Order: sequence, then structure tokens, then C-alpha cells
Amino acid sequence: MPSFDEVLQKAGEFGRFQRRVFLLMCLTGITFAFLFVSVVFLGVSPDHYWCRGPSAAALAERCGWSPEEEWNRTAPAQDARESGARSDGRCERYELEAANGSSAAGAADAAAEALSCSDPLASFPNRTAPVVPCQGNWKYSQAHTTIVSEFNLVCLNSWMLDLSQAVLSLGFLAGAFTLCYAADRYGRIIIYLISCFGVGVSGIVVAFAPNFPVFVIFRFLQGVFGKGTWMTSYVIVTEMVGSKQRRIVGIVIQMFFTLGIIIIPGIAYLIPKWQGIQLAITLPNFLFLLYYWVVPESPRWLITRKKGEKALKILQSIAKYNGKYLSPNYSEITVTDEEVSNPSFLDLVRTPQMRKCTLILMFAWFTSAVVYQGLVMRLGIIGGNLYIDFFISGVVELPGALLILLTIERIGRRLPFAVSNIVAGIACLVTAFLPEGIPWLRTSVATIGRLGITMAFEIVYLVNSELYPTTLRNFGVSLCSGLCDFGGIVAPFLLFRLSAIWLELPLIIFGILASVCGGLVMLLPETKGIALPETVEDVEKLASPHFYKRGKKKKSQVTSIHT
Repeated sequence: MPSFDEVLQKAGEFGRFQRRVFLLMCLTGITFAFLFVSVVFLGVSPDHYWCRGPSAAALAERCGWSPEEEWNRTAPAQDARESGARSDGRCERYELEAANGSSAAGAADAAAEALSCSDPLASFPNRTAPVVPCQGNWKYSQAHTTIVSEFNLVCLNSWMLDLSQAVLSLGFLAGAFTLCYAADRYGRIIIYLISCFGVGVSGIVVAFAPNFPVFVIFRFLQGVFGKGTWMTSYVIVTEMVGSKQRRIVGIVIQMFFTLGIIIIPGIAYLIPKWQGIQLAITLPNFLFLLYYWVVPESPRWLITRKKGEKALKILQSIAKYNGKYLSPNYSEITVTDEEVSNPSFLDLVRTPQMRKCTLILMFAWFTSAVVYQGLVMRLGIIGGNLYIDFFISGVVELPGALLILLTIERIGRRLPFAVSNIVAGIACLVTAFLPEGIPWLRTSVATIGRLGITMAFEIVYLVNSELYPTTLRNFGVSLCSGLCDFGGIVAPFLLFRLSAIWLELPLIIFGILASVCGGLVMLLPETKGIALPETVEDVEKLASPHFYKRGKKKKSQVTSIHT
């Protein structure tokens, strides 16, 4: 009686049908990348902003100043700004109302009349006006508007920008435990479509949010649904192809994520307002709803839910589209005899091999997220052109995918996984201690580190999906990748807080994490060339050294369903 993999081989493991589905689902990687890194462009901190008091506003209107002239003549800490420092003076203002002996709000116009347009501070003794904390009313002199200027996320409110990214990662984490869990219970494609609709609707609300609380709430929801689109699309692709093609589709779909990173700087550069950027990266999600008519349910999932008849019909359609023919001998298909229940975390740690894989993969996900996001966000604190630097950082990731394709089938998954982490770790440690006088060397070593952690991040997706049985695959990948989301919450605070102590301190932490991770992943079993495990028992067999010597496909306990 044929198994699913045997029927799939006859129907075509990577024929026209799978290639069409693969390309369509890969487009999800582009939109997810937009969501993943969008805060870098939505929340660009203005170079020039200052606190604008009522008298300064009245004076600027009377004197006909440009924003630059108003900034130069009425804002404190001019020397600090000219030297490029981020001064607390931007969080204070001159109390120009005191020029007429009163600081009452009603005296603003009178004070403005008493001040000189050429030198407003000349009215004060020693040209020194009283300085008071800013209570709002910041003025921004940049053409591009961002959420920082929209919601005044500066000075005492600057932590809210970090919160907006942390909330998105929290949404990713919630999505891993809700929508991705639901995909194992109710089906891959239905949850994928619901997630695409949710990302689109919540993204539109984010673009037109009237205040910051509404912005944060719907950005959280966007994270929840975004996680559902990305992880479910990845699982659909890997479950529809044969074991020999998993390495290709698993890596190429990551390349589309990189393509999104390469594209978004151009979108952000061309669109001056953050609302426009938000809409441009959100609306394409509605196009994915058309997949309802062209992407079927995963037949591998249908088998685990004892729906062999539906699975066989889909396989027959795949065979027909691929130009192949399934003989009458394939009128029945095996399904797993393992009891299908709602998966839980206990299922992932109940047996020794599953427990070891789960704990190591969770740490690998966390490390990849912290180091990857940390290196990306570090571009914003070391200077340079944000748009060009982001574009280059995306281009740098492409060779990583090619290196993976050239190595993982020849030498396996485990060694490239370990080496990429170790290379990233060593590169971070070396960069931290290189002298600043040779920037080309620091940039070169940092690029190697970015390449290494990108490879590790891409391999962990593939290895994670290959080490879990079909009954737990979507839930297992989603739960382990939840540590990636937790890393996304930690990364901005880790980077900015430690860099305030010493700019290179985060690199040392990144280096240690990546190096330790490289050692741990060598304890994982090799998955090169094996069929996807169907049951927990199949996973436990991976620990046996005799398993690889046999070189035969694993046999599951099965029952048959006649069509």
C-alpha cells in the first residue's frame, strides 16, 4: 500500500504544480520582510527637532523665519547640535515669555513683540534666557514625516518607539501560539488566507491611527496575522514537495525575504510620509486572498487528520497538472495510525530526541533573532546613509543563500548550521576590538558576520521543519520560532542600552551567543536526504546511528482508507 511520499513521487515531487504554488507562496516572504523591518523607516528619528514655546511660535510668524532660522535662534544647546551630539537641549526650551517679566501663557504674544528678530536673546541679561522642560509642541524640520514626528516620540517619549517594535514582536509571538497552532488543527490554507486578510485590515488601521495607543494595538495585531502568513506559507511549501527539493524551496523562500529587505529602502525613499509607506507595504496582502482558487490544502496535513480521500484527490490533480498519470494501483493511500490530538508543548519535550531538538532549536532561534536584528539596527547608530546601507545589507544576504544551496546537500545541514553561527560569533568579537582607524577592515569583518548569521537564520527554518513530525510540524516550528520573536523583543533594548555603556559591548554579547549556538547545533541529528518524519517515533529513530546506514525510508504504522 503506497505511502504519501511514494504517491507524490509518481505525481511529481517538484513539477509545474509545485513550482506554481512555490512561487506564489514565496511572495509572502517579501511582504513579511516589509513588516519585519518597517519600523526602521516608519520611525526614522529626525535629525533636527526642537521644543517650540508659544512665544517662539509667535516670534517666528512675526519675523517670517524659516524652520531652520527659528531653530537656530530660539532653541537651546546650539553648540551641541552643531557638533552632532544628541543633546538634552532638544528636550528643553527657552522661556521667552519671561522677556516681559511674566511667564503666563497669555503673555506669549506680548513677549514676542518685545523680542528682536535679529537676536531674540538680546533682551535677556548676558543673552541667557531661562530654560524649562518641554511639555510638548515639538517642531520638526524634515520633509519626510515619520511616526516619531506624528506622535512626538522624542525625549521622555523616545522609549515608545522601541515599544512599537517590541509590540510587533510580541504579536509575532502571539501569532505563533494562536494562528500557527490553528493551522495544525484546522488546516494550512484557511489560516493562511485569514492571516493575509488580518494583516491587510490591521495595516490600514495602523496607517490612519489617530493616536499612539491605537497605532500600537493594531501594530500588535499586524504582528499576530503576519506570523500566520509567513510560517504557514513556509510549511505549505515544504509539505508539497519531495525530500530532495526541500533544501531548494526552504532556502529560496528565504531569498524572497531578502528581496523584501532590498526593496523597502526604495519604497521608503520615494514616499515622503510614513502613512504612504505603511499602505504601500500593507495593501499587497489583499492580493494573496486570490490564492483561495489556486493553492489547495496540504495533502500531507489531510493525511494526518485521516482525510486520505481528499488528499488523494489533490494528489491526482497535482499529477494531472504535472503531466503525469496515477495508475489505479494508487486508489488508496496510507495514513498515520498515531492518535491525532491538539498539539501542546509537552508533545515537543516528552521523548528524549524531541526534547533535545526542541531546546536546541529554541536557543538557535533566539540567537539568530538577537544577532541578526542587532546587526541590522546597529546600522542606525554608527552613522551613514540609511537607505543605501539597508540596501547593501540586503544584497549582502544573497550570497548566503547561494552558499547554503551549495553546501547543505553535499555535506548536510548540521555542519553548515554550526559553522555559520561560529563565523558570525567570531566576526562580531573581532569587530568589537578592531581599531576605528581602519574602517574598511571593520566593515569587511562585520559583513562576514552579517553573512554568517543570515545563513544560520535561513538554515534554522529548514532544519526545524525537518526535525518535527507532520502531526506537530506547524506547531513545533511556530513554537520554536516564538523564541525568535522573543529575541526580537530583547534585541532593541539590548543594543541601545549596552551601546550607551560602550558602543561595541553589544557585539561581544552577539559573538558569545552565536559561538555557543554553533557548538550546540552539532548535537542535532543530520536530516540530509531523509523523508519528512510522520510521527514522534520517526523522530526518535533519528538518534539511532543505524538509521543512516540503512538508507531506507522509515516505515510508519499505518491504516488504509479506500477511495
